[in-house]
Amino acid sequence: MKPVPGERLPLLPLRDLVFLPSTVLPLLVGRPRSTAALDAAAICGDILVVTAQRDADQEDPGPHDLHDVGTLVRIVQRTTLPDGTDRVLFRGLRRVRLEGMEEGPHGLRAEPLPFPHPAPAPARMAEVEALLRRVDRAAREYAALHPDLPEPPDGEVDPDSETEAWMEPEGGDPEPGGGESPAVRRWVHRLHRLVGHLPLATPDRQRILEAATLEEAGERALEALERELEILQIEERLDREMSRQLDDERRRLYLQEQLRAIQKELGGEGPESTDLEERLAAANLPEAARARATRELERLRRLSPASQEYGVIRNHVEWILSLPWNTLTPDAAHVARAREVLEEAHHGLEEVKDRILDHIAVLSLVGGLAGPVLCLVGPPGVGKTSLARSIARALDRRFVRISLGGVRDEAEIRGHRRTYVGSLPGRVVQGLRQAGSANPVFLLDEVDKLARDGHGDPAAALLEVLDPEQNRGFRDHFLELEVDLSHVLFLATANTLAGIPDPLRDRMEVIRIPGYLDSEKHAIASRFLLPEQLRRHGLPHDGVRLSGEALEAVVEGYTREAGVRELDRALARVARKLARAVAEGRRERGTRETLEVERLPELLGPPRHRREPGERSGDRVGIATGLAWTPVGGETLEVEVAVTPGEGAIQLTGTLGEVMKESAAAAFTFARSRARVLGLRPNFHREVDVHIHIPEGATPKDGPSAGVTIAAALVSALTGVPTRPDVAMTGEITLRGRVLRVGGIREKVVAALRMGVDTVVVPAANAADLELLPEEIGRSIRFIPAYGMDEVIQAAFGAGMPLPGGSESSEEPPDLALPVHGDDS
Repeated sequence: MKPVPGERLPLLPLRDLVFLPSTVLPLLVGRPRSTAALDAAAICGDILVVTAQRDADQEDPGPHDLHDVGTLVRIVQRTTLPDGTDRVLFRGLRRVRLEGMEEGPHGLRAEPLPFPHPAPAPARMAEVEALLRRVDRAAREYAALHPDLPEPPDGEVDPDSETEAWMEPEGGDPEPGGGESPAVRRWVHRLHRLVGHLPLATPDRQRILEAATLEEAGERALEALERELEILQIEERLDREMSRQLDDERRRLYLQEQLRAIQKELGGEGPESTDLEERLAAANLPEAARARATRELERLRRLSPASQEYGVIRNHVEWILSLPWNTLTPDAAHVARAREVLEEAHHGLEEVKDRILDHIAVLSLVGGLAGPVLCLVGPPGVGKTSLARSIARALDRRFVRISLGGVRDEAEIRGHRRTYVGSLPGRVVQGLRQAGSANPVFLLDEVDKLARDGHGDPAAALLEVLDPEQNRGFRDHFLELEVDLSHVLFLATANTLAGIPDPLRDRMEVIRIPGYLDSEKHAIASRFLLPEQLRRHGLPHDGVRLSGEALEAVVEGYTREAGVRELDRALARVARKLARAVAEGRRERGTRETLEVERLPELLGPPRHRREPGERSGDRVGIATGLAWTPVGGETLEVEVAVTPGEGAIQLTGTLGEVMKESAAAAFTFARSRARVLGLRPNFHREVDVHIHIPEGATPKDGPSAGVTIAAALVSALTGVPTRPDVAMTGEITLRGRVLRVGGIREKVVAALRMGVDTVVVPAANAADLELLPEEIGRSIRFIPAYGMDEVIQAAFGAGMPLPGGSESSEEPPDLALPVHGDDS
């Protein structure tokens, strides 16, 4: 069937495609109106018109959305796929101009009018042939440079005779003014076959199809091909340049590198550099940091993404842009609010709270405090870290904590140099990034556990961080920029000052947090620990309480520590038992009760610690109770001395350190020098062997504060006079019997109170430390200051050890500059 002049044929819109005559092309048709056009074409002898949409994104185009020059096509084959889409093979017949496009119930229709190319003047025939040959050469050159394209088809193939037949009127006479000469048809067919298989842009194809003359169509095709050829030649040149640089390992990244190189040649930029430039423009950076980031971005643009240095530079720029260089959070430095926060979160610790409030008061007045760093020193579990969090909450600042335990590499503080693979900034810079502000409360936890090896001294690196005169320009090795740390409020925690180097200790103001008294532990357990454990275990926070006797039994029988961690774990076991009873239906979830002491064995098992009653006086010969300081709080220790017949040998057992062995030797020499006063034979040391032992032999012990205890036990063993069981003592002894000052008095006294001791002998030089003890300790313990061993012996033996005549050590010694041992053990 042939189209009748004036007849409107079905019209099929094409998205992002121009169908050129003289080509055969399969298409997938799925839009309802397009499927209706195919059905309507079946009535017209499988003939319809196709044309390109002006906007490829238009889902339902109308007549005004279509180009008015298209192609008359015939349906060669139509197959319906399982999803309802039609796969149709079309054959292009002739270029037509569309008139009278309209929408109907069966889709779009239009009248196809012949739109032939006029024959060129005879004088221009040679020029047209030359033009088409140039197009032919350009197409073949394009195909040669494009590896995915086959060779162009032979342009001399005669057009299909069927194509001519569709445009001839009935009777065989050529349509007046609408036909093309055979030569023109061959040229048009040849041009369309050349252009049809090349991946030209849709606008270029449409311009070629709409060209009024053959010469114009050829010129447009040649222009498009030459433009594509220029891009391909640039691509080939860049390929040759890169092939000399890429080794075998990078060739698999060839396509990505090729795309980046083309973008660079055309003046474009990659998405990564664009994103970093946008972030750099929006960031609030110091001038030095902005200049460095800009310079690194320039280097990044010139590098290949496959280069190792590319990732290093990009990571460097990311870190510069992510730091809060000038971002400060406003301070809420109000003393009343800070006091309220500290009282709400912590019980006791009045001295510590007072010092913190002083610090906040000065901060509120001057807006900044360039002074010593506060270092909270105390046993584990006394609340050092939680105090630091409360300070941050009181100031309304962000809180950052880094643990320095086991850190042995200086690069952990100053950062790794970027020459190393996987290098990162130091922990200080990482903490600033984590906080998101330049003035957080920064906690350096476990600063006493820093290590040191061949990688440098991290404690020395901390000197610059904590020195207010230097940290304005702290230089991180990774960033290679100065970071201002002057707005940061640094805090540090430690269990003991013994592990902190002296230069680092000089940068810090030490605030000691001693162990809690039993009464303080009772209050902490009732106010904080038990409600929190009940909440964690799914029980009402106020549903269970412990009676006073039960709390006292838990503190004394199930924990023995300076802090409250073990107490917290004991209360957690109680909460778990109660939660299990609720889960098994043996207890109502909302039941309110008070646990008495009789329930503790059921919930916690038998007590782990028992307060031993004082031994009978007859059993105390050669035994003296001493007080010792440890990193986890104070402890009591029993020094035992046995005297047996022998030849003057002295044996020390109990894993004693060198300082404690020296104290034992000094005590023995003191006893020998006081033999007459003590009623001993002048040469007793040649007739007996002395064995000094401190129990718990698996625990290493050292320090000078056991000197008076060893001397008292030795005197008891030599004289046969027992010591008092309710007396404990501490102090360093000299050869002449003087008692010197020691440290850790509060911790030792708390341990004595915990063990039921009611009399403590302390060096007279420590009298000032006694004034700082809580009133509860003063009411419970009687303190005896001792200048020399006479006072110690009198207190330890009472009336059972008369001292005939006295001695030179009983007089008050002159005012000497004695060494202060702040952290002996």
